[in-house]
Amino acid sequence: MKVTGSYQFDAPAPQVWRTLTDTAALAGCIPGCEGLESIGDDQYKAVIVAGIGPVRGRFNAKISMLDQAPNRSYRLVVEGSGGGGFINGEANVTLVEEDGKTTVQVDGDSHVGGPVARVGQRMMDSVAKTMMDHFFGCLQEAVK
Repeated sequence: MKVTGSYQFDAPAPQVWRTLTDTAALAGCIPGCEGLESIGDDQYKAVIVAGIGPVRGRFNAKISMLDQAPNRSYRLVVEGSGGGGFINGEANVTLVEEDGKTTVQVDGDSHVGGPVARVGQRMMDSVAKTMMDHFFGCLQEAVK
């Protein structure tokens, strides 16, 4: 499944970058996040409750921010599994600053399997887009 989006922040790139790499801000903005902790080397362990319709699951995820170019870009890798199945994804996240405002562009792919995917296959794209919009909307507020 393709995952793309573009989000504008009313702040310069260094301020947006600090928020994108702040564990507390991320934990508060990831939908269904029950816990997020740094495990070193720009890697995090998370517990996330997610689902589609009546099928919900608790996922243990490893989130990595690789190939970082501070204030400009990084590669986000997510690997998670749980009772609801699995999710694996990778996205390039790019920050572009212009006139004191920063646009965050996300371009990636994800793969979901298990009961959640079987039940909600037709809704996966819209659920993923809604979750990403919620996440970045929350981060936009956190930057202010």
